[in-house]
Amino acid sequence: MHFSRVPRAVLILLLLPVSLIAQTTQHDQAFWQAIAKNHYAVPANQSVAALAHELSQLLGSPDPQLRDDLAYSIFANWIARPNVLQPSELQALADQWRGNLKSGIGESGTNSVLKRSFSALCLSMIAERDAKTPFLGEARYHQLVTDALTYLQSERDLRGYDAKLGWIHANAHTADLLQALAANSLLTKEEESSILSAIGTRLSSAPQVYTQGEQDRMAAAVLAVIRRPSFDATAFDNWLTQLQDEDKRAWANPLTPETLARYQNHTYFLQALAVRLSLEPESPRIAEFKSRVLGILRTR
Repeated sequence: MHFSRVPRAVLILLLLPVSLIAQTTQHDQAFWQAIAKNHYAVPANQSVAALAHELSQLLGSPDPQLRDDLAYSIFANWIARPNVLQPSELQALADQWRGNLKSGIGESGTNSVLKRSFSALCLSMIAERDAKTPFLGEARYHQLVTDALTYLQSERDLRGYDAKLGWIHANAHTADLLQALAANSLLTKEEESSILSAIGTRLSSAPQVYTQGEQDRMAAAVLAVIRRPSFDATAFDNWLTQLQDEDKRAWANPLTPETLARYQNHTYFLQALAVRLSLEPESPRIAEFKSRVLGILRTR
């Protein structure tokens, strides 16, 4: 390219760092607020795919209004509506958000959790739509199950709400994702067991008591698994027995804050699951599940 033939304005743009160019093409907060106020309609003469890609960058924003009130809310509406984002665009978003689950994994107390957590939340909407109108395909679906399970067990930042950052809620958002995935007919019996195992591990490994409703969101995910017609009741019974055995071992040794936190998380989880089972349509199968959970709670 001969720079002498390039207009000065274009030459300046070409010489700018790529990151700075990206910043100059970003829409401001008022643009996204206008979309929300206009019932989340895509602005005229705008590419929804390009807007979605740009909006994804806000999922890691430390500003709760940009991240939660705008980015998440806009995606929630666009994904739920059948004629906004096309299947190929949803697949691309799913691939990007799955990758985000690994970004900064292992960190705790940093802002990197925001992108991971809100990517999981947005993936839950992808999974919910796919369960109703399939578009992911088997390979992507099963990979998403694997990545969600890995993320649930790998996340170390368990903050629920922060006065400055707003909702973080990584475990709750991942439970929402697993709940949506469990509503899909593609879920295998092995994946059913893996979901229960991962949630059990997450409940047991938390060093503190969850205080922002995480146990209830995990109970909703477990309920989505056990209400499946293919689910083996024996597997559920074995899983509950393992949970109960962990708590018996905790009381058999000198109690520590960590073991008490595990016991409390198990208790609050079982209470939430018992309530959710009570709200299900009556059936011998549900009655059996509820009886088993209540039986454990009566011993506490």
